[in-house]
Amino acid sequence: MVRSDKTAREIFNEVRANPARARFGFGQRLAIVNVDPQKSYTRPDLFKTAYVTDPRQMEHTDRISNKARSKGLPVVWTRVAYMPNAADAGVWGTRTDTPDSLQNIKYGSHRHEFDDRLNIDCEVDAVYTKRMPSAFFETPLNSFLRWHKIDTVVVTGGSTSGCVRATAVDSLSYGFRTIVPVECVADKHESYHFANLTDLLIKYADVVDVAEVDAWLDDYEG
Repeated sequence: MVRSDKTAREIFNEVRANPARARFGFGQRLAIVNVDPQKSYTRPDLFKTAYVTDPRQMEHTDRISNKARSKGLPVVWTRVAYMPNAADAGVWGTRTDTPDSLQNIKYGSHRHEFDDRLNIDCEVDAVYTKRMPSAFFETPLNSFLRWHKIDTVVVTGGSTSGCVRATAVDSLSYGFRTIVPVECVADKHESYHFANLTDLLIKYADVVDVAEVDAWLDDYEG
């Protein structure tokens, strides 16, 4: 095992700057999969479970989602919620039981609400409830993307080390080119954030500036 005194951010920047780093690249048709941009995770002024990495994360996420939708490309939103008695939280809900615990995100609660800065078109966009980290686990996401002939998945949301990572790994596992725009993902601590971005970059996804997603969408003609 290599040991280093560098920070997770420094290691990420070093790996990302390597000109020999191969990329999966964009394919022919992409979908935006926005993982859990709900108030429980995006509003630290309301909930201590929330976090902010890039202060413009919601703006960037909303913009690329609007662009994709305007080009006839799928936009997907996921969020976490559980039954009143948390009977559907499984073993994930057994570690703690406080007002801020995962299993206490209830349907219809403020924690369950999507961030108000996002424009979600429920007549066009797919909105899924998930109960485990990956947006693919026990949701229709895979079949939805296949039906729409998607070969590239852009993953946004949080947390980078949790649900974003799990979704990106499953995305690659299902055979999709996977793109993670840096400005569109967030975590509680920069060490978790950058360590997982590095691992995604090395193994599972292209980690890019959101401007690359913007540019691809601008050029897309269907």
